[in-house]
Amino acid sequence: MELMENGDLKSFLRKRRPDAEEEPSLPPPTDIELYQMAAEIADGMAYLSDRKFVHRDLAARNCMVSGSHTCKIGDFGMARDVYETDYYRKGGKGFLPVRWMAPESLKDGIFCSASDVWSYGVVLWEMATLAEQPYQGKSNEEVMKYVLDGNIMDIPESCPRKLMEIMLLCWQYKPRLRQPFLSIVETLEGYLSIEFTERSFYHNDRLRNETDTSSLVSLTTENDNLSELPDISTNHVEKNPRESFV
Repeated sequence: MELMENGDLKSFLRKRRPDAEEEPSLPPPTDIELYQMAAEIADGMAYLSDRKFVHRDLAARNCMVSGSHTCKIGDFGMARDVYETDYYRKGGKGFLPVRWMAPESLKDGIFCSASDVWSYGVVLWEMATLAEQPYQGKSNEEVMKYVLDGNIMDIPESCPRKLMEIMLLCWQYKPRLRQPFLSIVETLEGYLSIEFTERSFYHNDRLRNETDTSSLVSLTTENDNLSELPDISTNHVEKNPRESFV
C-alpha cells in the first residue's frame, strides 16, 4: 500500500489556512495547486467510472495527499470513524454523507457516475474554502430539503474562476447535464504539470481504449451494478485493480 505522507485532503487543506496552528505554517494553495489537485481527483474518478465503479462517498476526507502533494482517491469506508459528524443516519438505513450527495441519491437512492460528479463539485468547494463544512449553518435535514428544492451552495468569493465554472456544471440538477470526469480533466489540462501527462489515466490511450468510454455519462440505478460497490453503511474496504490511478 502506498504511503500518503500528508494524510487526507481535508486535514491537509486545513493546515494551509492562514490561521492554522501547525508549525511551520504552510501558505494557502495557489490557484495552480488547486487546479492540479482538482485534475488528479477527476482523473482518478474517471478511471473508476471507466471501470464501472461508483464511489458514492467522494469527499475531501476521502482523498489522500502524498509527500509531493499528489492527490489520489481513497476511503471506500475507512474514514467514517474519524469524521463521524460528516455522516447522517436516515431512517435506520445506515450513515449517509448527505452534504455531498446529489438530488437523485437523496430522493431515490440512485448512485451513478453523475452522482459522483455532484460530490466532486462539493470537493471543489471544500478546496476553495480550505475545508469548511459544506452547507454550514444548516442541519442535515435542512440540507436534504435545500438540495431537493433545487438549491446549491454559494460560490466562495476566493474561488478560482475555472473551479467555479466546473463546480456549477457539477451541480446541474439533471444528472445528464453534469460534466463527465474526463471532460473536467480536459478543461484543466492547460494548467497541469508534465508529470501529470506522464502518469495520468487521461493521457493513457491504451487503458482508455480498453473499455467503452460511454460509461462515463451513463446512469445506473440502485438495482444496477451496486452489488459490486462497498456499502456506505459499513466499514467494508473492497480490494480491486485500481491502485494505479486512485
